[in-house]
Amino acid sequence: MATIYTTRDVLYLDFRYKGKRCRERTGLPDTELNRRKLLQFCERMEAQIILGQFDFCKTFPNSPRCAYFHQLAHREALYKAGCPAFSEFAEQWFLEKQAEWRTSHKETIRQILDLHLLPRFSALAVNLITKNEIMSFRASIAGVSGRGGKPISASRINHIMTPLRMILNEAADRFDYPSPWRNIRAVKVPRTTIMPFSLPQIDSMLRMVRRDFHAYYTVRFFTGLRSSELHGLTWRHVDFEHRQLLIYQAWVRNELIPTKTDGSYRCVQMSAQVFEVLHQHRQTQHRTQPDDFVFCSRSGTPLEDRNVANRVWYPLLKLLSLEARKPYQTRHTTATLWLAAGESPEWIARQLGHSSTQMLFRVYSRYVPDLAGRDGSAFEQLVQQQGIHS
Repeated sequence: MATIYTTRDVLYLDFRYKGKRCRERTGLPDTELNRRKLLQFCERMEAQIILGQFDFCKTFPNSPRCAYFHQLAHREALYKAGCPAFSEFAEQWFLEKQAEWRTSHKETIRQILDLHLLPRFSALAVNLITKNEIMSFRASIAGVSGRGGKPISASRINHIMTPLRMILNEAADRFDYPSPWRNIRAVKVPRTTIMPFSLPQIDSMLRMVRRDFHAYYTVRFFTGLRSSELHGLTWRHVDFEHRQLLIYQAWVRNELIPTKTDGSYRCVQMSAQVFEVLHQHRQTQHRTQPDDFVFCSRSGTPLEDRNVANRVWYPLLKLLSLEARKPYQTRHTTATLWLAAGESPEWIARQLGHSSTQMLFRVYSRYVPDLAGRDGSAFEQLVQQQGIHS
């Protein structure tokens, strides 16, 4: 039964609702008449609670407990419909999917859930999340500032939205209701900024780079390996006999893991420069056992991306007065040089670990306007041979 008490000559109600103790301010002065009115109110409220007709938020709209009971009402509606709350289903989905993911991907998804999805959708029933709420959420994260105060990138927005799409589609499938994810397209991602180096620039960089990183950057520039692949390369996977680098693993977040896709699992041909520099590099190394890393710290541990970039890469660019760009541009450089040399696109795609040549033509072709000095000329010669005149 509710009780009435007074604080600073104002009447309060003390009662329990849905297992939670509630102490609510009435705003009424402490008079005999007001106490009699509140006793009658309490009797009606108790009857409504027993019959399941009591609406806390309507009765006490200014209470700080309204948010709690509002969320609780959503949960109850959810369970009546046989659907769990988003937070409950998202955690279940996360546990079920972990077996399919690498540690790095699992950490990424966990971060997205904790920082973005759960704070927004936690108490909502999965079947009550509408398309409008999804679009509103996307608009809200689009205005978030990222590193350096810059707006969050389109690519990052899509990465955040992907787990939400997967969770909602899976819930709709399991609980047999229409998915709200209809006609929601990914945010258009601008073309990748390609800033390849020219051969003279590469030559200058290899001449000026620290001697202990000369072999490292020679391999980066002339194989197109990703940082994680190069840092995870061991001597076991350097085949001098067949002049191949066997890319079977990568070093990601302090863990040696298999390459990301079947296409990434590949054999990369060593050019003469790469073969020679690796041969010399091995002779100067103290750690050359099969499982030793080809490029490592003094203690034998794999190199760390950010450390190499900040201590070697960016200082080198500044020394040579070259425009700053990310280390990944070495991979773009390799691709454009191979294309410019007239190598087969299919071979280049295999060397880079692409599943097809589509990315080559979409991303790199504009940097090779004339692969063989014959752009359009073959067609012109055919027309002339047939004697067709304008």
